Amino acid sequence: MNYRTGLLCGAALLTLSVPAFAADTDIIIALNEELETVEPCMTSQSNIGRVLLQNVSETLTELNTEDGKLMPRLAESWEDMGNGTWRFHLRPGVTFSDGTAFDAADVVHSIERTTSDQLSCEIGAKFFGGMKLTTNVVDDTTVEITSDPAQPILPLLFSTMTMVPSETPMEFTRNPVGTGPYVLAEWNAGQNIILKRRDGYWGEQPAVTQATYVFRSDDAVRAAMVAAGEADIVPLISQNDASNPKTDFSYPNSETTYLRIDSSIAPLNDIRIRQALNMAVDRAAFLGTLIPADASIATHMTPPTALGADVDLGVPPFDVEAAKKLVAEAKADGVPVDQEILLIGRLGNYPNVTEVMEALQQMFSETGLNVKLEMKEVAEWVKYYSKPFAAGEQPAMVAAMHDNNRGDPVFSMYFKYACDGLQSGICDEELNKDIAVATETAGDGRAEAWRKVFQRAHDLSADVFLFHMVGFSRVSERLDFTPTIATNSELQLAQIKFK
Repeated sequence: MNYRTGLLCGAALLTLSVPAFAADTDIIIALNEELETVEPCMTSQSNIGRVLLQNVSETLTELNTEDGKLMPRLAESWEDMGNGTWRFHLRPGVTFSDGTAFDAADVVHSIERTTSDQLSCEIGAKFFGGMKLTTNVVDDTTVEITSDPAQPILPLLFSTMTMVPSETPMEFTRNPVGTGPYVLAEWNAGQNIILKRRDGYWGEQPAVTQATYVFRSDDAVRAAMVAAGEADIVPLISQNDASNPKTDFSYPNSETTYLRIDSSIAPLNDIRIRQALNMAVDRAAFLGTLIPADASIATHMTPPTALGADVDLGVPPFDVEAAKKLVAEAKADGVPVDQEILLIGRLGNYPNVTEVMEALQQMFSETGLNVKLEMKEVAEWVKYYSKPFAAGEQPAMVAAMHDNNRGDPVFSMYFKYACDGLQSGICDEELNKDIAVATETAGDGRAEAWRKVFQRAHDLSADVFLFHMVGFSRVSERLDFTPTIATNSELQLAQIKFK
């Protein structure tokens, strides 16, 4: 493949077997990849969050992505008690889908379960790593949560943690019980997932009575399903397929594509090799070809609107000859630059991902490095992305897309860059310290503290940043729904209306 021409191949449309609409208020949603689990404490993984988050399993608080304000969900209000303690006042009269009442004991169990080493929940490792949470039940509808070190944005952090009944075992479940407006009615692995609206929900009854999620890896096939009346929503389509202004939406999402480098293993432990990898990527060649023209070149793990982001950091200029020189210098110093480096991609992660990965492999090979590309389904890919890394002692880079739509780097930087971070490929004591300081800094100094973290990660060439992405969705004309910055990570059925 010639990455500079950015040639795209159209997919042949196949005859599809999809469920028929049972009622005017039933909908079908076509997703780009299947779920490997329906465990609520894994909803920070985008393919799981699109189905479960706020539909089946709810959180204490919720971020309004339109105005950036924190809203009540299962907690009606909260207050800072000082010394790292926040008091949450829970919404009374809430029940789980099994009929049991939601109370402070459920909050305590959800915290213990999500942050337990026994389960390895992604929410716990991502958003609550590096801190210790303790609880105090004041009464059935009041609970105090203390974080050590103190977290000035603890209520915002709890917009990510899903609540489960205190009876939920300390193991992944196939039958999630939540407080949300829907229940998981069916999970037919390899075929579909069906959510049904439930009676007894504490909030307003949604318009959608049933949602059936089907899985189609081909971008063109998913787009065609809405046009053919075989689906109502496709959250993710290719920019080439977004051709109908009546059904297609583009939206700035909060996703950053990048390559996570395992810098603990030669030759990737040499900063010159990491610098060479960054210089080898012709990022501009992707824009408007394999990557949407409206995407932007990424300089941070977070979107440029995040607190403390510094657009002046930039990325190394595209320079193959300079990259070759760095590789040659490292080789002369005994660095094993001929060692095979795995490049792991995630099938269906975003439109044209395979072609992007093939182009990256070619660019890296031009520097003299020995890079082998392997594309994986999500259930296999995550084993390379999260610790313990499946690559073992083999040097590896893992392609990923990270979502931070909450505006604060605390949702990104610990688990991506701290020594004990779930998905961190680097361990640098200065960076570790900077992350800890920024996490507990409040007020006007918080932005500057995070800016220091971004600078250190930049100086280490810790990763290969690629693009801040733009999303494209297709929505049936019978629906009243507009995708937002959150659509790639959650898709609340309650926000969907009918015309």
